[in-house]
Amino acid sequence: MKGAKADKGKKADAKLSVKKKAAEKPKPAKRGKAAKDPNKPKRPPSAFFVFMEEFRKTFKEKNPNNKSVSVVGKAGGDKWKTLSEAEKAPYVAKANKLKSEYNNKMNAYNKKQSEPRKKAADDDEEESDKSKSEVNDDEDDEEDDET
Repeated sequence: MKGAKADKGKKADAKLSVKKKAAEKPKPAKRGKAAKDPNKPKRPPSAFFVFMEEFRKTFKEKNPNNKSVSVVGKAGGDKWKTLSEAEKAPYVAKANKLKSEYNNKMNAYNKKQSEPRKKAADDDEEESDKSKSEVNDDEDDEEDDET
């Protein structure tokens, strides 16, 4: 019996040593999220959120003592589910209008973003041409010195 217990202890030690080896490996550093551009247009609200803007106002008027956000959200969701397509139509139309405005803003934003890149790329090409010629001149000078 004593021998069996000793074997179990050795197995446990072996497992621990494996875990220690795994723990010693350095993990690669996590990269953070890319910084958001504050000039980028915000995405437009969906039809439901357009509806919720209006619903919150009416719900606050009917229930001025309610401080819970979750109650307002649940009530708005239940009301949205009970609305017919005809009743949802004005909210859908407003959401589509906001989406088209957003698309126009995004197109303008993307054009502005691409223009500086093109200019920077052109500048880089000119600088790299100059540096290549300077490097070639230096190599030619060294060859002349050797002869």
